[in-house]
Amino acid sequence: MMDADDMIRRLSGPVSLRRRMAYVVALVMGLGGALTTGLLWATEERPPPVLGGFAVLCLAWACYGGWALTRRTPLFALDRVIGGWIAVAATWPLTLLTVALAVDRPGWAGWAGAAVNVVLALVAAVVLVRARSARAALLRRKRELGG
Repeated sequence: MMDADDMIRRLSGPVSLRRRMAYVVALVMGLGGALTTGLLWATEERPPPVLGGFAVLCLAWACYGGWALTRRTPLFALDRVIGGWIAVAATWPLTLLTVALAVDRPGWAGWAGAAVNVVLALVAAVVLVRARSARAALLRRKRELGG
């Protein structure tokens, strides 16, 4: 028979190899993107401000990957919630920008790009909602077990 501590440990479970690889990819791609955009920004005569925003976004992904890789305690889906918020923060401004550009410059290419970005933003929102509900369910079970 398992005691409450064993059941709580099983709720979150060990981090799978697949998820660890996703964290490594987030860390490496975030660092690579931040370095690339940082170098572009440093070498441009008059760098556009969007490069700075993109560098910050890449650093956020790198920090997320590094943070998730170093956690040894059960996360209870907190990593998924943070990843969902980063995805929402990345996609919604881009979506608003592409829709504004499509309205300003009519044509099928602008609207196709805007449609793709709207779909990506909706997917990011769904991922965030699902992650938050999974975390809430895990924390509710933990409370029920007395943890």
